[in-house]
Amino acid sequence: MSQAKVPAWVTMALLPAINVLIAFLVSALLFIYIDINPIDAAKVMWVGAFGYAEGFGYTLYYATGFIFTGLAVAIAFHAGLFNIGGEGQAYIGGLGVGLVCLTLGEYASWWIVFPVAILVGGLFGAAWAFIPAYLQAKRGSHIVITTIMFNFIAASLMAYLLVDVLKPDNTMATESRVFAVSSWLPKMHEILAIFGIEVAKSPLNLSFFFALLCCLFVWLLMWHSRWGYEIRAVGANPSAASYAGIKYVKVIVLTMLISGMLAGFFGLNVLQGELHQIKLNFVEGFGFTGIAVALMGRNHPIGVLLASLLFGFLYQGGAELSFEYGVDRNIVVVLQGLVILFSGALEHMFRPHLERAYLKLFSQQQQPTEQGA
Repeated sequence: MSQAKVPAWVTMALLPAINVLIAFLVSALLFIYIDINPIDAAKVMWVGAFGYAEGFGYTLYYATGFIFTGLAVAIAFHAGLFNIGGEGQAYIGGLGVGLVCLTLGEYASWWIVFPVAILVGGLFGAAWAFIPAYLQAKRGSHIVITTIMFNFIAASLMAYLLVDVLKPDNTMATESRVFAVSSWLPKMHEILAIFGIEVAKSPLNLSFFFALLCCLFVWLLMWHSRWGYEIRAVGANPSAASYAGIKYVKVIVLTMLISGMLAGFFGLNVLQGELHQIKLNFVEGFGFTGIAVALMGRNHPIGVLLASLLFGFLYQGGAELSFEYGVDRNIVVVLQGLVILFSGALEHMFRPHLERAYLKLFSQQQQPTEQGA
């Protein structure tokens, strides 16, 4: 079957939508098994995630974190790299954001701290991605192995810093002191209140708009710049790219630096925007979930944005479901797993049937036109 006859939107948009629908249908069987009406569960999740201002704010707050980690994974995929190190890069990038808020935040307002935190958080995340990138490009060490190892190193480093360096003397909690209030990012309800719009409080903050700018940046970089062309060329065929004069080592290192930088921005949303202190395990698996976000989004910024909204819906809707029915919060993990299963491991299961159905329908529509001519 010729893929050229099938429009791109069939495999880029319709196929992921069908995969998500199948995942939700299987989830319905799970709810039936635990004696919960799946329709009622869906209503609770939908209303909890989108039905009122506070819930919608939480959904967008979670989605912001997924945008950063999803873009980080997506841009590495374009170069043929499977960056599993988003968790560690977000961790270390958050350390950079936290250090800026702990030091500069004592003397400056958020509008000065924020750009510095962007710069330092991005540099910390990029630096953590540099060694795996160099080992892949120069030594042939597989990026999957090295980035996984660096996730564990990042976790150990953060545990040491929060226990022996950053933890205040008067507490046993593994967390830093609270940032100065002046360094906190404005929440969305505070921004809207300036214009006379009153909405319920939520952790959604200014970093959401920066995440949207990152989507625009990745789109311009990958499809409207020479660097993006080189990245995609290496990802498509490294040998042909090298023959065309594209430097493999430079592209691999550059791609991973950008990937680590994007993951490093995660701390802006969680630390400067909501927690206001460095805490142990503040990434909470968002780096790994970013892999699923990138796969679902077909490594395109628009797709990553939509997939981030889906996972934000699962997080917030799952929390509402847990509160309403008293089910284990880990039900959200099961729902995520089903979405990942059908959108990742089984993403092409329905593709041949979908293409045949489209081509059959298209040919039936063309025949009357040709007969009339």
